[in-house]
Amino acid sequence: MELEVLDIKGNNTNRKIQFNEKFVSEKSYDHPIYLEIKRYLSAQRQGTHKSKERGEVSGSRRKLHRQKGTGGSRKGDIKNPLFRGGGRVFGPKPRTYSLKINKLTKNLVRKNIIEYKLKMNQVKVIEDFQLEKPKTKLILNILKSLQLINIKSLMIIEETNRNLYLSARNLKNFKLLNVDELNSYFLLNYSYIILSENSVKKIEKILNIS
Repeated sequence: MELEVLDIKGNNTNRKIQFNEKFVSEKSYDHPIYLEIKRYLSAQRQGTHKSKERGEVSGSRRKLHRQKGTGGSRKGDIKNPLFRGGGRVFGPKPRTYSLKINKLTKNLVRKNIIEYKLKMNQVKVIEDFQLEKPKTKLILNILKSLQLINIKSLMIIEETNRNLYLSARNLKNFKLLNVDELNSYFLLNYSYIILSENSVKKIEKILNIS
């Protein structure tokens, strides 16, 4: 599979980028995709929730009244969970929600999502470019030339570029990542993927496609 390389104005450069044939597969990875997205979203949870149990709330341990003979129910101390301000029974405690998924599965999921985008013609390749200073208008012009204004788009570049990052960080429905930051959640969450020309080979290397 091959795609035409476009310049920053959306014009054809008469160059084509060849995607490895291993990007095309007939297998379905729906369940691994579910597991990977679940892993990513779980890892975003802080897990710092905490409630006080009976032994942690402030209050006296004195028994409120004698066990029998009052005509009322039996009660312990004021920290009884039945009372307002008492301790909570089996309340949440700090914990980690992180899940473990094999690296091979992660790579298969990312490859499968990119494969799907390729089949749906939702991947565009543009030539590499550099910015001497941050300029948001340039990124907007690129999106306009690709007809992706107000469409959720993910741009993937070969390596971190501070000027590009500063130019794109305030744009709505647009996100910039380098290849090392690539994850399945963003690949799936954004409708279109914009690849820089040099990022393709690095993606194939990271996903062990050779």
